[in-house]
Amino acid sequence: MKLKSFLMGAVAALAAAPAFAGRGSDGQLNLIYWQAPSILNPYLSSGTKDLESSSIVIEPLARYNPDGALVPYLAADIPTVANGGVAADLKSITWKLKPGLKWSDGSDVTADDVVFTGQYCMDPAGGCAQLSHFEGVDKVEAVDPMTVKISFKEPMPNPYGPFVSYESPILQKKQFADCLGAKAPTCTAANFGPIGTGPFVVTNFKPNDVIQLKANDNYRDPSKPAFATVNFKGGGDAAAAARAVFQTGEYDYAWNLQLSPDVLKGMTGADSKGKVVVAFGSLVERLEMNMTDASPSLPEGERSTAKHPNPILSDPKVRAALSMAIDRDLLVQVGYGQAGKPTCNLVPAPVAYASDNTGCLKQDVEGAKKLLDEAGWKVGPDGIRVKDGKKLSLTYQTSTNAVRQDFQSLIKQWWNSIGVDTQLKNIDASVYFGGDPGSPDTFQKFYADVEMYANNFTGTDPQTYLAMYTCAKAPKPEDQWQGENINRYCDPAYDKLVAELGATADLAKRGEIAKTLNDMLTKDTNTIVPLVWRGTTSGVSNSIAGEQINAWDSELWNIADWSRKK
Repeated sequence: MKLKSFLMGAVAALAAAPAFAGRGSDGQLNLIYWQAPSILNPYLSSGTKDLESSSIVIEPLARYNPDGALVPYLAADIPTVANGGVAADLKSITWKLKPGLKWSDGSDVTADDVVFTGQYCMDPAGGCAQLSHFEGVDKVEAVDPMTVKISFKEPMPNPYGPFVSYESPILQKKQFADCLGAKAPTCTAANFGPIGTGPFVVTNFKPNDVIQLKANDNYRDPSKPAFATVNFKGGGDAAAAARAVFQTGEYDYAWNLQLSPDVLKGMTGADSKGKVVVAFGSLVERLEMNMTDASPSLPEGERSTAKHPNPILSDPKVRAALSMAIDRDLLVQVGYGQAGKPTCNLVPAPVAYASDNTGCLKQDVEGAKKLLDEAGWKVGPDGIRVKDGKKLSLTYQTSTNAVRQDFQSLIKQWWNSIGVDTQLKNIDASVYFGGDPGSPDTFQKFYADVEMYANNFTGTDPQTYLAMYTCAKAPKPEDQWQGENINRYCDPAYDKLVAELGATADLAKRGEIAKTLNDMLTKDTNTIVPLVWRGTTSGVSNSIAGEQINAWDSELWNIADWSRKK
């Protein structure tokens, strides 16, 4: 009986596994991302749609699987203290490349490419959008053509920042050699068509529109990818993307279906051509409070910089009142249903790092009014509060999306009920999450008082994510408006604690520090106002095999394993 059960299990496993007839045998794969990619270099954009699209072309040494476990990609294995890859003093990590790796142009991948990528991101004039991945790095050096050693200034208990996950892939030194520092944004050909090691190669890229790709002839597995070409369509809206998978079947995968529960239910009946896939990771929809003045009356180059504090939101009582007025349960009900949970945390998971921070979950309109009274904001004849002749008026921006506009409408009503005049602005997602330093409408430039978006961290350790909010990472003109500290929060005590987290090996202590950092940003200061812990929600065609939605890395992390069901 045991043998019979084993054989039946083996047959079932083989039946469930994607069957590959060979590279390119399954024709074209059609992907639709309603937030259109604007660049294919993740070091020049922190927009998720840019990171996702570039992840199928350029790859890191290792990335995270759907369970949050590290798996090797360009690396031969995952270095640890046990296997000698991580030094006993935690001050270095040594990676070995897989033998025989080729760039898509047929040239060899070497340790020099990895070293160069570190130089590229750490160049102080480059405005690298992923600089937090290199937190604490002293130097990156090639031990030999196949081996890279990363040394840290202090012991690094979590050394898997540099070159790990879709946020920190390897660039080809030859292609980007003349793109260091301030030249980085000017290298259009490289930024729009990077030479990579991934399963697909860019053949044509129209920013904010479409990417055409073909199978990489030099991909390390000769039987993959199963698809000969990829049509990566960007733009439109989440509803149209969902219809393209569930109803018309025109597309095979639709990313980030940020739609109301009723809308999704109406599209996925018995005759649906696809299904919804959901995974909870660390994705949080939140409000960021601009700690600097975004007034258009300021000279260009001084707006939203440390030179000018925000005249309203610099008061913590105002920020606290804005948070207290929000009914997060209703936001979940309206926007996400089973794919959302109300939260007060920037870091909602894993449990070891999630603060017991629940104070914001109950709406308190009267408490919010009292705080504004205490802050000196008096209700005027029109119901809007005034202080020293200045109205309590805020500009609140986000990307164009039905759920986000519903949130804006509700939050405006709640804020109006406590005497806040709120001007709403929504921006095309391709522009909002783009990295164009010349655009006034990017979320990094933050030319508003409040803005709303969601992002997450890769892997299961939030160190790099929390390090984004250190003082030096605020976007500014000198860095091409790149940077991850979107709200320009700056507290030396926070920076010091981030450094302590980076030097702490004990897991329990790391959890305590991470929770404190989370609380400093959220309940202590309300610089960040979390709203909803979102499940990653996408749509996949019934004809696709091998897809595994991943909340800890790119959703396209294993696209080389996808195939068409026969």
